[in-house]
Amino acid sequence: MATAILRIWPDAHFAYGPPVETGFYYDLECSHRISPEDFEKIEAEMKKEIKANNTFEKLVVSRDQAIADATSGRLGGLGERPGNASKFKLDLLKQIPEGEPISYFKNGDFIDLCAGPHVMRTGNIGAFKLTSVAAAYYKGDEKGPQLQRIYGTAFKNKTALDEYFKMIEEAKRRDHRKIGAEMGLFAIDTEFVGPGMPLWLPKGTVLVEELEKLAKETEFAAGYVRVRTPHLAREKMYKTSGHLPYYADSMFPAMELHEEGKSQSEINELKKVVNDAMLQIVRDLGLRNEDLSVGDNTLEKQNEVVWTRIRQQSPEKRERIEEMAQKKFTTDMFLASFKEPDRYYLKAMNCPHHHRIFAAEPHSYRDLPLRLAEYGTCYRYEQSGELFGLMRVRSLNMNDAHIYCTEEQFADEFRAVNDMYLKYFKIFGLEKYQMRFSTHAAEGLGKKYVNEPELWKKTEDMVRKVLIESGINYVEVANEAAFYGPKIDVQVWSAIGREFTIATNQVDFAVPAKFGLTYRDKDNSNKTPLCIHRAPLGTHERFIGFLIEHYAGNFPLWLAPDQVRVITIGAEGDPASEPLIKYAKNIVNELRAQGVRADGDYGTDPMKAKIAEAEKLRVHTMLVIGGRDMEAGAVSVRLHGKGNVGAKPKAEAVADILASIKERRA
Repeated sequence: MATAILRIWPDAHFAYGPPVETGFYYDLECSHRISPEDFEKIEAEMKKEIKANNTFEKLVVSRDQAIADATSGRLGGLGERPGNASKFKLDLLKQIPEGEPISYFKNGDFIDLCAGPHVMRTGNIGAFKLTSVAAAYYKGDEKGPQLQRIYGTAFKNKTALDEYFKMIEEAKRRDHRKIGAEMGLFAIDTEFVGPGMPLWLPKGTVLVEELEKLAKETEFAAGYVRVRTPHLAREKMYKTSGHLPYYADSMFPAMELHEEGKSQSEINELKKVVNDAMLQIVRDLGLRNEDLSVGDNTLEKQNEVVWTRIRQQSPEKRERIEEMAQKKFTTDMFLASFKEPDRYYLKAMNCPHHHRIFAAEPHSYRDLPLRLAEYGTCYRYEQSGELFGLMRVRSLNMNDAHIYCTEEQFADEFRAVNDMYLKYFKIFGLEKYQMRFSTHAAEGLGKKYVNEPELWKKTEDMVRKVLIESGINYVEVANEAAFYGPKIDVQVWSAIGREFTIATNQVDFAVPAKFGLTYRDKDNSNKTPLCIHRAPLGTHERFIGFLIEHYAGNFPLWLAPDQVRVITIGAEGDPASEPLIKYAKNIVNELRAQGVRADGDYGTDPMKAKIAEAEKLRVHTMLVIGGRDMEAGAVSVRLHGKGNVGAKPKAEAVADILASIKERRA
């Protein structure tokens, strides 16, 4: 694709071009704004490259050679481009550590930085198609250059490609955002509430509460106890756990509470004085973000830019700038005289709070395993470009629990968590799944991972043994563990074959010790428990988003927001229909008394129109009643999407509904 684009628009500069789950993409800067209308032209050039059957050749080069190739424009190009250096490649080369090999791949005239691997020749590429174009920031940084991202996909043959696009079309039909709006499940109010913070509407709240009910029943039977924790905590909590500073970018900024005697409004007013003064200086100097994004962007170079701009101003403007700077300096000094503020963070994870619950009371080995469960609300600052319906949000409710246990208890507890996953898979009709077992990498110890090599080996061996003994379908992936221990991510496939990550199961051998968590063992010594983090149903947001697409909004009876509607062949207010309406209302009342979400349609619309409306709303079960049904003490049963399933005695129909809900039948 890069070769094709360069043949059409030679000034294009390429940044990243990785494979992704659904194919590949390439980020590029180009004077031409590429649109889907250009895809046919690009694909035609790509086909020429495939026909040429060029080899993919790996080249290992020195750093000096790579820098020279990027400076000349050769790297990421079809040839040298004097005076038109490959700026993104130069930046990427800086990120490759000294001493690490630098490799290219070359096919035809095109060369680029790449670790590989590739197919042997361009002729090995089967069917392909460009799929979309979008804007993307370089390195995902909103302050960086905005690039064009071209997506595509490739398969072994056209049959596989056609099957893929058939699945994509079905996925569009099942899009949880589309169905969520049609069914009135949730809303995202970006103007008043904020992006990535869903509001659960009444029907969506039904789904939330049914999932919580399922989790609470399952966890109660498995010996869990429920806890509740606040939505925020002091900075000390997250520094102790290690989430700060390493997780800071994914957390909302701190809230600062100052010493008593100074109201927050006074502090905020002083900060406003500082900000207003700084803003005025920026305006007077005509500074923009890009003016300060120079070279390696050091503070020294930024200062140089600012002072150069100041020296260019008129004497009157310089005097005004000096006044504003003095005002800012004086206020800054006054603020600095206050005590360090107490900082609070919105909760981004539940585990530190649960650790403090464990620490609140003394424990002995007799208390273990202790299983603390909570549907805890967390807040994570996902980048705006990553937000996606319910799948990527900033406010999330997690089916969380933390199991504190001894090493001897670990295998049974970990196995029980996996069994819980399998139970849920059966309930939701998930036939295809895979556990992704993520381990550490030795080179990351003390950096990306807790520096405890022996504990890493021990816990990874323990997890691996449980997975093998349980016959769980899993794959092992190196260098993707949590910073405090190995983890399992649960991959499931929906009814149309789309893959989702819905849950996680993690081992923590490090953080409990940071909080000083101990239990009194049989020998009267204090020992630190292991902790298992688990969330089988993930978050409400992501799991419900998955279920909407999995069921296409046609939820099983126990989960359906609208479970039963009684439809009369006759209208309320018609004297002749009074006995029929009374019979129908008695059925509705009987069902509602048993906790069934039932209502009635006794209006004047024709029966077919009433049924069509119920189908549109995805009412799971319709009980249609006419005069003969009433006389026979029966109902005619219809199921959403399946039509009429026949008449039944009223008592039998009600019993079937109650049994289906109680057993959570799929």
